[in-house]
Parts: sequence; C-alpha cells; structure tokens
Amino acid sequence: MNFRVVWLLCGMAPWALSQPRIYIEPQGGFESYISAAFFKKHVPAVVANGKQDGTFVLKSGAVVTQEEKSGLGKLARCAYALCIGIDGSQTVSVELRDATSDQLVWAYSVRKVGTVNYQSSAEAIAKHLKEFLEQKPPKAPRKSPQAQTGRKTASGIS
Repeated sequence: MNFRVVWLLCGMAPWALSQPRIYIEPQGGFESYISAAFFKKHVPAVVANGKQDGTFVLKSGAVVTQEEKSGLGKLARCAYALCIGIDGSQTVSVELRDATSDQLVWAYSVRKVGTVNYQSSAEAIAKHLKEFLEQKPPKAPRKSPQAQTGRKTASGIS
C-alpha cells in the first residue's frame, strides 16, 4: 500500500488543512526519497496524491550521477590525501511551482559526493524546503482585478 495514502488516512489532523499541499512529480523513483524526507525532516506541508489535489507541484530534474574514472589521476589524488570525492558525485535540482499558474515559487539544487546518495540528496531538499516554508509560507498567486473582470480602463487600472 502506498505510504502516502496510509499517512493521509492515519495522520490527517486539523493543522494539515492550513498547510500547503505539494504534489511531487514522478522522477524515476526519486519522488519516493523526497516523500520520505518530507516526513523525516518534518516539512510543514501535506504531500498530495495527485496534481489536481496539490496547491504546489515539486518538479525534480533528472538525478545526474558523475562517476570518477579510475586511473592514475584518481590514485594520485588519493596519495595526497584528497580521496574525498573520488567516488564521483550526484546532482539534482528541484522547483516548487504553483499548480494553477505554473509560477516558480522556490528552487534548489544539491550536489552530493558519491554516486548513490539519493536519500541524502532528498533530505537536503526537504531541509531547505522546510526552512523556506517556515520563513515565508508560499501563497497561491492571486489574479489581478483586470484578469478577473477582463476589462481595462484607459489608464490600465480597473
């Protein structure tokens, strides 16, 4: 059973109604790491099960893994005590967008040493998203009065 559904059934509380609802777009399984990190880092948001249920959409770029080639360069760096990073690195970027207007609300990019640090990358994303949400909770952008009425005056102000 999908743990998001279990959490929604068991963990729904009144405070959850006032929190932003974030849909995490699928990205080859990485969305599961992000969902788990949301709960581990106590991100003040509700994970939505569908794009239509979310106020915001968290879009993840492809997780880019760059492996260090073996050879003399790798051996030479390690001989000089610079073994950090010889396993390669992993980079991923995410964007938090308004679900209706597709307006960018927040973005973050993380680079981790090692080629299999999916959990660590997801936790870094969750940590920084939590900081953002606690400092300045995003609000869905409001349409201008012009967009609502469809009218413009001569000065451009309704």
